[in-house]
Amino acid sequence: MLLALLGFTLVVQLRSNDDDGGLASARQEDLVGILSDLEARDQRLQQEINALEESQRQLTSGVAGRQAALAEAGKRADELGLLSGTLPARGPGLKISIDPKGQAIKASALLNAVQELRGAGGEVMEIIGNNGVAVRIVASSYFVDAAGGQVIVDGKELSGPYTLWVIGVPSTMQTALQIPGGVVASVSQAGGNVTMEQRSTVEVTAVRQPTSLQYARPVS
Repeated sequence: MLLALLGFTLVVQLRSNDDDGGLASARQEDLVGILSDLEARDQRLQQEINALEESQRQLTSGVAGRQAALAEAGKRADELGLLSGTLPARGPGLKISIDPKGQAIKASALLNAVQELRGAGGEVMEIIGNNGVAVRIVASSYFVDAAGGQVIVDGKELSGPYTLWVIGVPSTMQTALQIPGGVVASVSQAGGNVTMEQRSTVEVTAVRQPTSLQYARPVS
């Protein structure tokens, strides 16, 4: 390509100025030197182009990497927020109504229901008492019997009937609650009633305030 371009340039130069003694009168070794200089310049330009393209790839890769890392960090933060109860949640699930029908529902029965739901893949849940008190249920939640047939959940007193909202696979969780000896059977034997409604969308709105750890630190 360079030889053709140089030849074309020489022809134009010779035709435009027959008296010009430049390239037309140049010796063969001079022309070879000019061609060598052009080739060297072309190589330098190509190296610069390659360097710029590599820099562009690195910058693009760096931006994409940072964006991917930020997206992953945001996803993990959302998951931790859902598990710790600091974020509201939405998804398919169950609405479970536990009506004692005048009989006291033991705290252990509600705890068993929560454990059965967790074992069946329940991811996020809350419990609401008939008195309107709602509690977000997390891994550290506890249930204690209180006076008057009420139940204390994480320090808050709830009265029956109780409503559990839980996000997960509705059919799987409903089947788990209906196993022999499960919460449905135990509440029914005590004279109460448990009803379940599968929902395409369940909203868990009760949240907890985030807490700061005083002593624990990650191991690096």
